[in-house]
Amino acid sequence: MGWHADTDDLRAYARGELEAPRLWSVDTHLLACAPCRLALAEATEPRALDLGWERLDAELDAPRPGVFEALLMRCGVADHTARLLAATPVLRASWLGAVLLVLLMTVVSVYTVHSPSLFLALAPLLPLAGVALSYGPALDPTYEMALVAPLHGFRLLMIRTVAVLVASLGLNGLASLALPGYGLRALAWLLPALALTGTGLALTARLGQVTAPALVSGAWIALLAVAAATGHKTLPPFTGVGQGVAALVAVTAAVLLHRLRDRFDTASAPSLPTDLAHRSVA
Repeated sequence: MGWHADTDDLRAYARGELEAPRLWSVDTHLLACAPCRLALAEATEPRALDLGWERLDAELDAPRPGVFEALLMRCGVADHTARLLAATPVLRASWLGAVLLVLLMTVVSVYTVHSPSLFLALAPLLPLAGVALSYGPALDPTYEMALVAPLHGFRLLMIRTVAVLVASLGLNGLASLALPGYGLRALAWLLPALALTGTGLALTARLGQVTAPALVSGAWIALLAVAAATGHKTLPPFTGVGQGVAALVAVTAAVLLHRLRDRFDTASAPSLPTDLAHRSVA
């Protein structure tokens, strides 16, 4: 090979300043000429070369978005928000599959005992459990990533809550469609579900993300147990009056949660770290 790239061209090539058509010639020549590649390495500033390798390593090590995360970003969701939603434990296939299996078993039981009571009693607890498992250091394995996200604690909580509610209520709705014989009665779980979830979130500001949902779930189960023991044909929460009470509780809980929103960003919220108070706004 009689021609080699000169030193000035190699330096310009390393800086990204070499223009076509000279650029094309040097680029093609470097593929086949080991001495010129060695000369290029010597002509390149060591610091610039190190930075280039660091950028390459970072690009190779960067996680690739999954299908769900990519779909969220295509819908206009910010990349960091999409990553947090995709990493939410209760939005993964394992949790959703478990919820679907539970709902399937309760639907089958409805046809066995000819009563939707078990389904109506269980369905409101699933969104509450999903929201409880979607955040906080005690239950969320992706908590550290959420902690450094450019979101306030309350906003992060609401983003994940909405996502979990959409998934949980959607699965509950599909299960309700499998009970066409009960008409609108098969949807009587919806208002209690919103009431339980809202109450659990409001109490979380004072009691923490483990105690609050556990207390609300226990109160719900106790209420149904007492009502069943008194021989009610239709459990009170699923009557007209019970639905009205559930709607009132849901609205009250939403108002209270809004009033307590700052507790999710300060050290006064149990089980929530003080670092939340210093998180920057997206």
